[in-house]
Amino acid sequence: MAAATIKVGILGLGRIGASVGLALKRYNSSKDARQQFVTTGYAADALQTQALKTVNSVDNIARSIEDAAFDKDIVVLALPYRDVQAAYQLIGKGLRAGTVLLDTSPLKLPSQAWAEKYLNPEAHMVGVLPLLNGKYLFDGLDDAEHAAVDLFDGGSLLLLPPAKAEREAVELAADFGEILGMTSLFGDPVEHDVWSAASEGLPAVMGLAAFYGLSRRDGWNDVRKVGNSSFGRLTHHLYDHNPDDLRDLLLNNRENLIRQIDAMTETLGVLRDLLAENDRASLEEVLIQSMESYMTWVMQRREGKWDKPEGPASPNKGELLMSGMFGTYLTKRLKRGDKSDE
Repeated sequence: MAAATIKVGILGLGRIGASVGLALKRYNSSKDARQQFVTTGYAADALQTQALKTVNSVDNIARSIEDAAFDKDIVVLALPYRDVQAAYQLIGKGLRAGTVLLDTSPLKLPSQAWAEKYLNPEAHMVGVLPLLNGKYLFDGLDDAEHAAVDLFDGGSLLLLPPAKAEREAVELAADFGEILGMTSLFGDPVEHDVWSAASEGLPAVMGLAAFYGLSRRDGWNDVRKVGNSSFGRLTHHLYDHNPDDLRDLLLNNRENLIRQIDAMTETLGVLRDLLAENDRASLEEVLIQSMESYMTWVMQRREGKWDKPEGPASPNKGELLMSGMFGTYLTKRLKRGDKSDE
């Protein structure tokens, strides 16, 4: 019996979209393939078009986003964020009944609103977040030239469906993630956008602030000559994103992001005080505890195992406050405050 053919439209051929195409080609060539995926891609901009010359990620290239999505069983939306709302407007009513749209955008609540407004009611949208292969955790590269067939291997596909999503559509999304090399996790879209402010928005803001501030200081002419990989990783959003992408990412999640910036500003103030006071012991404690927690996170992230016990029973919230990242330092500050009130 011939394998079933599944038609997939990939909107956006950056790193995520191109890697989806490569992973599906790998699956097609495997001896255990029960389906054959035929992929049609749409390159969102000139950089993606240029990358197609070296990354043979899809079977066909569409001239328009509408053509790429037309008559497809699955549509993967992996466009630059500035183009996402317009994509829903352009393809929404043209999706045929039963099409499942997998939206990889960094924010889920805006996409849900656009799907409700523009999509054919007989098509289905499922928000997804690909959590990548752990070996790519530190490369900080997000362009089409760094697409990889194993980008998703050993990672997880976080499924973030709307409350009214059809079960069959969510199950298809989970099966699709497995074909790409990922296991499935489930999350809430509202919570996701809170998390995204910390994991996506805050790093972008920190890199923007670092470069914007440094490039306008008198010493920039000298500093720019010694910028190396550490500085490149910090500021890479300014290289591999369009300004409009970052604008929309920050503004569309601004309330959550403001809270993250406020918390980070407070943390930077604490670190600044430690340095100003030459408080070696407290700084060492911050570093040791942070590095221990960081290594635990890296191991769990690479293995995709989040329920492993980390040692003794977890402390309560009050204990965490007093023995956490700034435990000793905050305790000293509070004790000083108590004495001053006497």
